[in-house]
Amino acid sequence: MPKRYTITTALPYTNGPIHIGHLAGVYVPADIYARYLRLTGNDVLLIGGSDEHGVPITIKAKNEGVTPQDIVDKYHAIIKKSFEDFGITYDNYSRTSAPIHHDTASEFFKTLDAKGEFIEETSEQLYDAEANQFLADRFVIGTCPKCGNEESYGDQCENCGTSHNATDLINPKSAITGNVPTLKQTKHWFLPLDKHEAFLKEWILEGHKKDWKSNVYGQCKSWIDDGLRPRAVTRDLDWGIPVPAEGGEGKVLYVWFDAPIGYISSTKEWAQREGKDWEPYWKDKDTKLVHFIGKDNIVFHCIIFPAMLKAEGSFILPDNVPANEFLNLEGNKLSTSKNWAVWLHEYLEEFPGQQDVLRYALNANAPETKDNDFTWKDFQARNNNELVAIFGNFINRVVVLTNKYYEGVVPTPADFTDVDTETLAAIKAYPDVIASSIERYRFREAGQELMNLARLGNKYLADAEPWKMIKVDEARTKTIMYVALQIASALATLSEPFLPFTSTKLKGILNVSSSDSTQENRIENTWNEVGTKDVLLPAGHEIGEAELLFSKIEDKTIQFQLDKLEASKKANEIANAKTEPQKETITFEDFTKLDIRVGTILEAEKMPKTKKLLKLKVDTGIDIRTIVSGIAESFTAEEAVGKRVTVLVNLAPRALRGVESQGMILMTATPDGKLVFVNPDDASVSNGLQVS
Repeated sequence: MPKRYTITTALPYTNGPIHIGHLAGVYVPADIYARYLRLTGNDVLLIGGSDEHGVPITIKAKNEGVTPQDIVDKYHAIIKKSFEDFGITYDNYSRTSAPIHHDTASEFFKTLDAKGEFIEETSEQLYDAEANQFLADRFVIGTCPKCGNEESYGDQCENCGTSHNATDLINPKSAITGNVPTLKQTKHWFLPLDKHEAFLKEWILEGHKKDWKSNVYGQCKSWIDDGLRPRAVTRDLDWGIPVPAEGGEGKVLYVWFDAPIGYISSTKEWAQREGKDWEPYWKDKDTKLVHFIGKDNIVFHCIIFPAMLKAEGSFILPDNVPANEFLNLEGNKLSTSKNWAVWLHEYLEEFPGQQDVLRYALNANAPETKDNDFTWKDFQARNNNELVAIFGNFINRVVVLTNKYYEGVVPTPADFTDVDTETLAAIKAYPDVIASSIERYRFREAGQELMNLARLGNKYLADAEPWKMIKVDEARTKTIMYVALQIASALATLSEPFLPFTSTKLKGILNVSSSDSTQENRIENTWNEVGTKDVLLPAGHEIGEAELLFSKIEDKTIQFQLDKLEASKKANEIANAKTEPQKETITFEDFTKLDIRVGTILEAEKMPKTKKLLKLKVDTGIDIRTIVSGIAESFTAEEAVGKRVTVLVNLAPRALRGVESQGMILMTATPDGKLVFVNPDDASVSNGLQVS
């Protein structure tokens, strides 16, 4: 068994808040793991922080007309508070702009440089002449050489997940100006991954073939089999940690080199605050290091960062990297830039006190082995059908009946039947069953085993029917309620990793939230004690009044969230609407052939058996004529009457659904597809006047 655990979580970019994809992929499973290990008496350090040097941050700053520091300060505060409010139990949450991180990353670079672990090369990099700068990976967009996605970034394709260099892109364009970049020479430092290929083959492909998740192992194998190549560790940028070497002026450490070192600097920050030694958590062979990440970070945490640690020479390597796949939202890929997301800070405002509902729903549908889809209907069903109807229902019945029959005092049991004995034995089995799933990083499975314990309680009560038994056999009823209370007590402890807020509330209801002064009289149970003690809640112990642990989520609440997403989709379509290019040039004589007049719609009626067509009577100033127009999806007949319009009157008549249309109403359309009349707004303009 390890003497201690160092658990890290991927550092979120501070270019936006945290959304449910981040939570499902990284932070919920990491917190479940850390909470479980603490409950089982382990020395655990859960480390996190904000990644504040990514190119997406500089892009956002440019778009918003502020400094990168303004962006990172804003989102670091939002992210840190969201994690705290959501119950992610970090021992330290730092940021890569902290001086201790700059110092740690600089020293790490200098150590490798002094050992000759880098290659200095002058190479050709993409350059935007108009912007007068080299283009970092996220400043380049082009076609992915592997899958053909035309909007791949320079470092990674978000469609297929492949990592590559910006120069590998087909038809690259600058994200700053839209220009086609040129190649220009610049000097950079490279980490020669090929030098570490033999070590990585042995360590991963042979050493972790059986204990790493198949998606992680498979991606690593693909990279290694393809042949590892040197990878640049510096970039031509002015935002980040300056390269601490001669010739490094105007360059910074590349974010993938800098960010994972953030785990080490965050540990140092924690150790300084707590008066501890940080080194055993990173350099002792009896420490188990586990990285929780999403699948887009597998290469960096399984190949590049270990190569860095190996090259430095004094650090341990990760024991496991249980990366999850991606979580989609209502059938579409989550996207910060497109605002297609459920943001954690907004959820906490709109669902106050319901952190555990989201934790449970995300864990129950976690993308552990393949991409999964979050839907608000599934979220509602998980809450109403499982948390409310199974877990909450069982606890409520037990507590209500105990207060009703015994004034809240745990009764002394009489003789146990075979069913009672089997039920008490089953309780003892659950800690090991759940622990086995957690320790194999099967958090979905572990969460369902917890719910199975609540199901056991419901079945036990339903079969024993204490509400009927109390009328005929009081002694038997006491035994039933005593056994049911043991299940409730087990749930209070075992639910903590998954439902921490619920666990605290349930311990309060059972009056076991604080320990007595002496170990012998302690009521609250540890994880291991649930599996070993014969009595979890002793006879004579007084519990509190019933409180609802969960409440039903109504359809209107879910519809509000669906409407909110739809509004985001429309707003994004409007923001990204492309202007139609100019048509081919015409002569002035061509234009003078068009006779365009001001008119007024006098009458309007819907054309039968059509969705789009209205039959209009229009006063053109020269006559009153019939025009059939495809505007019915944007205007009712009543809304169209009285509108001032612009009419092309010398258009050849055309029969539409048996009605001759004698002209065309000029329209334009908003980005969301709604038609708008092109009309004169001056009251002095009369019908029949020409537009020229």
